Amino acid sequence: MRIALGVEYDGSGFHGWQSQPAGNTVQDALQRALGSVAGEAISVVAAGRTDTGVHALEQVVHFDTQVVRPSGAWVRGANALLPPQVAVLWSAEVPDDFHARFSAQARSYQYVLLNRPSRGAVHHGKMGWFHAPLDLGAMRAAAAYLLGTHDFTSFRAAECQAKSPVKHLTRLEISQQGDVFIFELTANAFLHHMVRNIVGCLVYVGKGKHPPDWMRQVLEARNRSHAAPTFAPDGLYLRHITYDRKWSLPQMRG
Repeated sequence: MRIALGVEYDGSGFHGWQSQPAGNTVQDALQRALGSVAGEAISVVAAGRTDTGVHALEQVVHFDTQVVRPSGAWVRGANALLPPQVAVLWSAEVPDDFHARFSAQARSYQYVLLNRPSRGAVHHGKMGWFHAPLDLGAMRAAAAYLLGTHDFTSFRAAECQAKSPVKHLTRLEISQQGDVFIFELTANAFLHHMVRNIVGCLVYVGKGKHPPDWMRQVLEARNRSHAAPTFAPDGLYLRHITYDRKWSLPQMRG
């Protein structure tokens, strides 16, 4: 039997998603809780990995088990055992050919950036921060160069394990609410640090260090050294994983 789950987490206190020998990852916490509910070892597969300090509004995972439990038991049982920073949102039995990672059609991320002279306190760890004023129009103009199918090598971390740097970015929208900027990105898949590197470049444009068409030059260079430094993980959220409707997942976000 294969079970899919939607999972929300605050990544601030974890060493990323993926299980490590030292422990203290979101995957470790979830597998322990599910194992207690099932009475057997459980290994979960996620739609995508998140780094240290990165959050998820709806990560999707799947696992296989011979144990039969009501759908709600996987939610309530796991949540009773998980730390408060992690919560299972929903569960569903899925066909054996469903795969949280390989069945995904697109991933959506959100980056929330506080833009004011002083750093934040109430939302510490939940928002990125930049002190100098940012030009929304300039950042939107720069963002337009990245839409479509491109080689995103310039925005790829050195340790990225993706087989190809070519990705299809279908959405890159930037909005402003007072002193908060929200960056919304959707692609078929993302490279390691791709979102944070894009945000870093947009901030460079927004503060006036480079004109909007510098983004095109960075993209065409296909060289990481041409881009801005990787931006902080604090404000980054894995927002949604898109799947074909045939899987009938009870996802909460669109």
